[in-house]
Order: sequence, then C-alpha cells, then structure tokens
Amino acid sequence: MNKLIATAALAFASVSLGACETIPNAPIVEGTPAAEGTSVALLQPVRAGDVVVTPMKVVEDSRCPMNARCVWAGRLIVETRVDGAGWRDTANVTLGESYGTHGFVIALISGTPEKTTDHETQPGEYRFVYEGR
Repeated sequence: MNKLIATAALAFASVSLGACETIPNAPIVEGTPAAEGTSVALLQPVRAGDVVVTPMKVVEDSRCPMNARCVWAGRLIVETRVDGAGWRDTANVTLGESYGTHGFVIALISGTPEKTTDHETQPGEYRFVYEGR
C-alpha cells in the first residue's frame, strides 16, 4: 500500500513539474507580442528586435504642448519592461534615447498623442512605438 502511494505521489510530482517547464531562449512574456513597429498601449507587449518590450506606465510627460510656445521641449519617459531569453529588466526609457541591457539596445521612437494645453492625456490614450537596434 505504501509503495502504491509513493508511486502515485511521484507520478503527480513529475506531471506538476512538467507543467512548469520553461522553454530555453524564450522571452518571459505574458500574451502574444505585437509586431515590431506597431503602436501599442500601456501593458501591451511588442517585439523590438530580438527582445520583447512592454510599456508599463508613463513616468513623465513634460513635452511642450503642440499648441504652446516653450523654452524647453520637455520629455516623455516610460517605464518599460524588457524581456529576453530567460531574463527580464525594467527601466525608464526616454523618447528619442537608446537604452541598452544584456547586449541589446532598444529605443522609444514615438509617443502619442501629442500634448495640448486644453486636454490632459489619460493613461489609456497613450500609444508607443519601440525599435530594437
């Protein structure tokens, strides 16, 4: 009887562990990433070269409104998760600047909509384009 219980427990453990098996060299991503160059919303993964990036939240949007005159252009900074083969990194990525990690370089090349003086952009309205270099 004890041998039967031990065999059943071993079988259950092997099935349970098999379900958690990771695929080598696969990015750690929830959902199917959009194709590179696609404009994505917050929390939507997108390919950027050989990695997958996900804009998590807008950290700063101090860009000059398109219907105003400013002495400083401002900047858009997006907390971005970067997933590679078996690793994950999160960093603040600035529009127009490159960010490198684990031998890969990504860039946030577009952030829309443009700011205006008469409307505060809500998180769900933002769209981002990334590229891998």
